[in-house]
Amino acid sequence: MSRVIELLRSAPLVDGHNDLLWELRKRRGPDGRLPADAGEPCPELMTDLPRLRDGGVGGQFWSVYVPSDLPGHEAVTMTLEQIDALFELVRRHPDRLELARSAGDVERSAASGRIASMLGVEGGHAIGGSLGALRVLAELGFGYLTLTHNDDTPWADSATGDHPHGGLTRFGEEVVLELNRLGWLVDLSHTSDDTMRQAIEVSRAPVIFSHSSARALCDVARNVPDDVLELVGRTGAVVMVTFVPSFLVPEGAEHNRAAWEETRRLRALHPDDRWAVEAAMEEWSATHPEPAATLADVADHVDHVRAVAGIDHVGIGSDFDGSPSMPEGLEDVSCYPALFEELAGRGYSEQDLKKVAGRNVLRVIRDAERTAERLRSERPPAP
Repeated sequence: MSRVIELLRSAPLVDGHNDLLWELRKRRGPDGRLPADAGEPCPELMTDLPRLRDGGVGGQFWSVYVPSDLPGHEAVTMTLEQIDALFELVRRHPDRLELARSAGDVERSAASGRIASMLGVEGGHAIGGSLGALRVLAELGFGYLTLTHNDDTPWADSATGDHPHGGLTRFGEEVVLELNRLGWLVDLSHTSDDTMRQAIEVSRAPVIFSHSSARALCDVARNVPDDVLELVGRTGAVVMVTFVPSFLVPEGAEHNRAAWEETRRLRALHPDDRWAVEAAMEEWSATHPEPAATLADVADHVDHVRAVAGIDHVGIGSDFDGSPSMPEGLEDVSCYPALFEELAGRGYSEQDLKKVAGRNVLRVIRDAERTAERLRSERPPAP
């Protein structure tokens, strides 16, 4: 195990998605500030800084998620609040966290024993339909924009939305190209199949799926179909396999469908009260737990992405603290080494393991940096 941990630290291990900031938001005091112990040992959560160290994590995309059914101005404001919370977490723990703006920063931070911290803006609703807002977000740090979350935006179809656009609108294409110009990553987790295919075609740089798995093994819309995995392999993209049980095992597909049926029923019942829908869904989830999954199920998805797209196109995007449960053997952020031991037992070489851990996504980041340098001389900021 110690050999695996050293391998992960040397890669370094970069996780594509962690929802700690949203969980910390729920625990804020009446003054709206982060809990005093944020980042310290916290067994109620899946993530804290000591366990991240134990897990060998060297880089983390921190989700600055906000609900996708908020009005645009509220989504932008709340996104900025979530970024502010990340900045506060980094200020409190400068010996363990450091903001990263490039692939080189990630490697330097990890080599110094810190966790390189990047922004994961989870959903295009966070820019409020404004490319100017997107440019301001890009000034705050390096990261990605997930084009949609659970709901369609006015310019892109979500995997779980009504698909009114048939993928991307013209403005959606401009968002993708502006992300390229800014050097941010285009993230296609949560998007519809048409949005996936069109964004890959439009993008001048390789895209990522920050927390998605293989649809061939678990038939949910949030997972990546094989024809898109083939595009991933041909275009240099990376699928960062998620640990969410409902996206891993066949029983998860039925659980996922039932959850969305209940969500739609509740939205029709409470059309103007998103908080009532959220509270009712929390009650539903308590009586309808996710199906059980194991560490081996995650490894199966890594295997499948490797088989279809290639070893250069797979990574890890756990979604810790973004799901009520995690697979057996991957209960919290200290458990990454166990997954890589499993992969080693399946015949992955040390070079393969380093690619999956972080080198593949670092290669995509470098590709995005080179693309941005070129596009800035060719393309002015879009209006």
